Amino acid sequence: MFLVALTGGIASGKSEVLEMLREKGANILDSDEMARQVVQPGAQAWREIHEHFGDEILLPSQELDRDKLAEIIFHDQHQRVVLNSITHPRIFELLAGRLGELQDEVGGDAIVVIDIPLLVEANAEGIFDYNLVVDVLPQLQVERLITERGYSAEQAWSRIRSQASREERAKSADYIVNNNGTFDDLRFEADQAWEAITTASHTT
Repeated sequence: MFLVALTGGIASGKSEVLEMLREKGANILDSDEMARQVVQPGAQAWREIHEHFGDEILLPSQELDRDKLAEIIFHDQHQRVVLNSITHPRIFELLAGRLGELQDEVGGDAIVVIDIPLLVEANAEGIFDYNLVVDVLPQLQVERLITERGYSAEQAWSRIRSQASREERAKSADYIVNNNGTFDDLRFEADQAWEAITTASHTT
């Protein structure tokens, strides 16, 4: 299989690009779904997170209060490192298992795109065949977070600054999808990215 990591900052448009690539024929794996799975109540990661952060990050259902946890880690780099050290190894372990299952289903020639928002932060750039980065101007990220998610400007900037910079992502990229224009512009960018991916998959 040809493994493509898709990454980008918050509100960069990764989900839209992922769906466009799915339409092109890519097999899709969503690491965010895996991240939710590894912290289900009672799981080892959930227990470690609860032990470290306390009852305040639990909902009445005992699930993690993701909004409250986000507020903590986006304002405290040490706490963010702790959380990532708990969750990242388990997410990648689950990802490895999913890839093994997928290889049995689709065969060795398939193109698999894995949505990994924190690719650079997890220092995982080197484990995939191809790194695809969705790039957007920070001002547009802030605008989208305010209008689409109801964030304040302070909350938006806090989340953006807690993630890898555009420059850091660009260094890891084999291809950059520009999402500073219209939806039609993005579709054209995704078409070009798919062409680059399929070309690369045939040369490895």
